[in-house]
Amino acid sequence: MVETDRPQPLGVSAAVVSNQAGVFDDWQAVLDRHRAHPFRKPIADFNRLAFEQAAEHWSRQGGELILDSGCGVGQSTRLLAARFPQACVIGVDRSADRLTRQLGPVPSNACLIRADLVDFWRLAKAAGWQLQQHFLLYPNPSPKKKDFKLRWHGHPVFPDLLALGGRLECRSNWRIYCEEMALALNYLGFSPQVSALEVTEPLTPFERKYQLSGHELWQLEVNLNAPNPA
Repeated sequence: MVETDRPQPLGVSAAVVSNQAGVFDDWQAVLDRHRAHPFRKPIADFNRLAFEQAAEHWSRQGGELILDSGCGVGQSTRLLAARFPQACVIGVDRSADRLTRQLGPVPSNACLIRADLVDFWRLAKAAGWQLQQHFLLYPNPSPKKKDFKLRWHGHPVFPDLLALGGRLECRSNWRIYCEEMALALNYLGFSPQVSALEVTEPLTPFERKYQLSGHELWQLEVNLNAPNPA
């Protein structure tokens, strides 16, 4: 996220600033390259161990699986676990600092895992995981045009993310992020919906901050278990 240099009142977040006026011009070419050349980066050992911990938790807990990818401090994981008490909710983030902040106990049907999502998603795909729901709540928009490939829909791991199935929900305070992801999903055979988001209970600290700052919030939803007919 790029913020202006102008001092902001406490708790106020500057809007996303980008040199893109609309969706990335060459998004289709990027997706075609990624489909033609599957991602082969070696998986780090610590991510394998983290995935094993997550798999063990699901094995003990049982139930439908909900993945909270990029969960930050885990507020969203805790709220989702309370909202879906019969499900197993796994929050994944690569920051140990964020995951260890004291926000209260983690519900028994949830766990917080430190791992890199690029490796975690590929391991989940290889293990045959099929999700009930998948949340991407306010991922870094990487708003500079040159950084398109850092956005999840522009990253070579995107096909692995989609292979996990379930109902995918992405939220962002940058409309272009959701619109680009929707174009990518539609191109790959799915039927996403993008809409303005009215928040009653913020799921993350970022969501609360953006809401209080007057940002427009956007939501993408898609059923990855129901691709369009060929």
